[in-house]
Amino acid sequence: MAEKEQGFIEIPIENLIEWDEPNGEGCIVSDKITKEGYKVGYMLREEPTEGNPDSGWRFMAGNEDDEYMDNPDNHHVFALNTICNYDSDIIPYLHAKIGSAFIRVDESHFEKYHEFKPMFIQKQ
Repeated sequence: MAEKEQGFIEIPIENLIEWDEPNGEGCIVSDKITKEGYKVGYMLREEPTEGNPDSGWRFMAGNEDDEYMDNPDNHHVFALNTICNYDSDIIPYLHAKIGSAFIRVDESHFEKYHEFKPMFIQKQ
């Protein structure tokens, strides 16, 4: 993985998904994934932001603390397909309903979020 000028890890992008949901395919992603190379550890689908091409998906590595998340410079908007290329393990969960949350439980699987279930955190 090579690094781009803005610090994002440069990866080849293939068309991995077809997204036809009405509000668009934007998502918010932690820089821990796109700049530091972690796999998605936690994913949450919120109500999409109106007036924006927002799927409602938010992706984190799972090791971000409150201070990290409170800094808007630590997360960016990407197309869902781009994030699928960073971590294709998320693909089976993308059509989950709004309000869904999942945590990574091993190298390639997620389960519905439960606050007492340990999260599997892994770099690419």
